[in-house]
Amino acid sequence: MWCQPSDPILPDHARLSEISGLPRTGDYPALVTLLFETRLSDSPWVESVWTSTSEQVFEMTSVAAVRWGLVFWQREGRSYASVKGPESRSSTAPVPDGATFLGIDFALGTSLRNVPTRVLLDGGIELPDTTHRTFRLDGSRWDIPRPDDAEALVKRLVRAGALVRDPVVAEVQRGHVPEVSDRTVERRFRAATGLTQGAVRQIERARKATMLLTAGLPVADVVAGLDYFDEPHLARALRRYIGHPARQLREGVQGAISLDLDQRTTS
Repeated sequence: MWCQPSDPILPDHARLSEISGLPRTGDYPALVTLLFETRLSDSPWVESVWTSTSEQVFEMTSVAAVRWGLVFWQREGRSYASVKGPESRSSTAPVPDGATFLGIDFALGTSLRNVPTRVLLDGGIELPDTTHRTFRLDGSRWDIPRPDDAEALVKRLVRAGALVRDPVVAEVQRGHVPEVSDRTVERRFRAATGLTQGAVRQIERARKATMLLTAGLPVADVVAGLDYFDEPHLARALRRYIGHPARQLREGVQGAISLDLDQRTTS
């Protein structure tokens, strides 16, 4: 979902249509594709940085995602910026055709000082007063980054205190056992990520299954390799978190999807 910081939350499809001049979902012709490029980050605050271009794309399958992020895009000479929250399930969302995107996906446990991640779950915030060069966040104005200097923006946000990180969640992600109770870990994890640890594991497993299936791995091998109980168990996970069945993923998704299925990943 997308909203103004002080406005009631609006459905993301309606809000994105409003701010980008698009018609409502359902008014579009057939889908084509989104062109992605993704690179992993060496910053402990950032998971990855991605760019994308929409070419004759009008809507997409938005898959479940465990991380929140900053998204910048340009279309027809106008610039936009938003905070995108984690997504607990798949959905269909409109896409501004002919737009170029830059996204920063933050590491689990990282959050905005003034916006709890749980508030962003299945939603987001349109950032006001975005210009071609700058955007406003946490009461200050920041330069819109380029793909190769996104971490420089993150460093400035950390230095200003706009970004914070829960050390307990970071410790859990490194595979360590914190010196607090399991109940405290779960509470801190949910506060920092908007999701339970179990939900994060399920979503990440479904996304990994998607990559394996699109690479041509047999369904039975994916079930066994990722410890699904059986093929119906995998099918339910794909339906909930990815929005496409295994057959479509193996044969090739017809239409746009918010996942880099070609794995054009750099470091």
